[in-house]
Order: sequence, then C-alpha cells, then structure tokens
Amino acid sequence: MRLEFVENGPIRLEGGRFRVRVGEREEVLEKPRLSLCRCGASANKPFCDGTHKRIGFQAPGGVLEVEGD
Repeated sequence: MRLEFVENGPIRLEGGRFRVRVGEREEVLEKPRLSLCRCGASANKPFCDGTHKRIGFQAPGGVLEVEGD
C-alpha cells in the first residue's frame, strides 16, 4: 500500500479495497485511490472534501510505502 501526503492537502491511499470503520459505521470501498482529511476541517471526516484549500491548510508532502512480507 502507498500513502501520499499531498503538499498542503490530504493523505492519499492507493490500494483498491478499503475497509473503513468510523464509530458504529463500517463500509467497504473499492477504489484505486482514497483521500483522507489531514487538515481536520472536512465535513465528511475521515474523507477529504477539499476544505483544506478554502482554509489555507499548509503541510509538507511525503510518501509512505508499506511492504508486505
């Protein structure tokens, strides 16, 4: 799995199948990419809704790659 920390933006996960649990809610999403809120202001947490652009969120970019055994 690859996580990209977009400069001044969300965390993007690449993988294809994601099981998301938030409180009592659980869903499985089949997508090539998923964007998660990093600014804390999204109205659709944990997902990014683009609010980071409006509020001027700033953070450096980076990449984290998780390798299986």
